[in-house]
Amino acid sequence: MTLVIMAAGMGSRFGGLKQIEPVGPNGEFIIDYSIYDAIRAGFKKVVFIIKEENYEIFKETIGRRIEDKIDVEYVFQDINNVPDGIEIPKDRVKPLGTGHAILSCKGVVKEPFLVINSDDFYGLDAFLKAANFLKEDTSEYAMIGYLIGNTLTENGSVKRGYSKSSNGYLTDIIESSVYREDNKIKVEPLDGRDAFYAKDSDLVAMNMFCFKEDMIDYLDKHFIDFLNKNKDNLSTCEYLLPEVLFEKMKDDGTKVKVINTTAVWKGVTYKEDKKELVDYINNLIEKGDYPSNLYK
Repeated sequence: MTLVIMAAGMGSRFGGLKQIEPVGPNGEFIIDYSIYDAIRAGFKKVVFIIKEENYEIFKETIGRRIEDKIDVEYVFQDINNVPDGIEIPKDRVKPLGTGHAILSCKGVVKEPFLVINSDDFYGLDAFLKAANFLKEDTSEYAMIGYLIGNTLTENGSVKRGYSKSSNGYLTDIIESSVYREDNKIKVEPLDGRDAFYAKDSDLVAMNMFCFKEDMIDYLDKHFIDFLNKNKDNLSTCEYLLPEVLFEKMKDDGTKVKVINTTAVWKGVTYKEDKKELVDYINNLIEKGDYPSNLYK
């Protein structure tokens, strides 16, 4: 099993990889905890999707910590990595989206894989659930669904993919702004649909998907169609993984199982979130869930 970590946006969000702030007692980043949990869950390889200009420092600050614990590969997400005849505007800096990120793994990932973000703390239970699914002999995909109440911050709204399912299988993901209002969880869809209130136990997608290797072939096959449809919007359009996933579901009947996790999401959406995250990790260390030094 392979863990694929989307990390091409790390440098831009943090002003350069050197300035990523540690959250663990020995300089660990959030991404270190994800890799540690993946190893515990049985993953044998990790593929980092990064910008090529960040390769050396990424390898020195993150890669060298784990290269003796798990097989490591690097792929580069380059906005100019597009089919012949397509020209990306020179003023575009932002990556072409999460679907394009996974497409960067073509030729490197040839086995079932789990996708995650680099800057989300997912928790061990989520990786165990993903590993158990990937070991199954099935053509299905899976989404690890988080209880929405386990993914919020007290410091403001967060973007979440509110998910809908039928008989345990994914039917929709509604990208939304989510926050607590008067002890209730308010969901404001970003597509203009009416806002609504959610229960703490409702599920959201956190970009944690289990795929078979054919997903990369599908992304490759449909990328040119996406670019042609957006030929007048190449400065801002994004080839997004959830949108392509739903296209595949419609095209060939691919089923996406929704797997609930009891794990608690943590991240640093706002600068005030960092202390809460650090305290949370320290508490897990005190409970014995993690060693104080992950890679000693």
